[in-house]
Amino acid sequence: MTRGPIQLDVGVSYALPRAGLPAAVSFRKWVAAALDGRIREADLAVRLVGNKEGRALNRHYRGKDYATNVLSFPADIAEGVKMPKGVKMPLLGDLVLCAPVIAREAKEQKKPLAAHYAHLTVHGALHLLGWDHEDAREAECMEQLEREILAGLGLPDP
Repeated sequence: MTRGPIQLDVGVSYALPRAGLPAAVSFRKWVAAALDGRIREADLAVRLVGNKEGRALNRHYRGKDYATNVLSFPADIAEGVKMPKGVKMPLLGDLVLCAPVIAREAKEQKKPLAAHYAHLTVHGALHLLGWDHEDAREAECMEQLEREILAGLGLPDP
């Protein structure tokens, strides 16, 4: 585990009206909680999208023709490659959250919307760090870590 304060640059962009969506400061807090003690510094982007963009990205990158709640795109920068201009710390990657899917899921699961956003932001950030859930053992480890991070934020088990 990495100790000390995390240096974090999280850019948040909204590709749809912001009404009813969490503020950028919330996404930064959730990402910081997920990365705390796991990485010293990171630069990443969070983008909130609608169904059309969410579906197009999922189809293009995962071959699945539907919008999903969260997509994680880890940065793949080869060693020795110069960082893009303006990036002063390690580029971790991008998270794409599909607002209509998340709202629907929160309603169906009877969860507070902000808690569901927090869970999916933490989940996506862990993917950027290399965590996965391809088999039952990996899934249980990742889910336990998510529960611990969310509990640290005062949120219930998702």
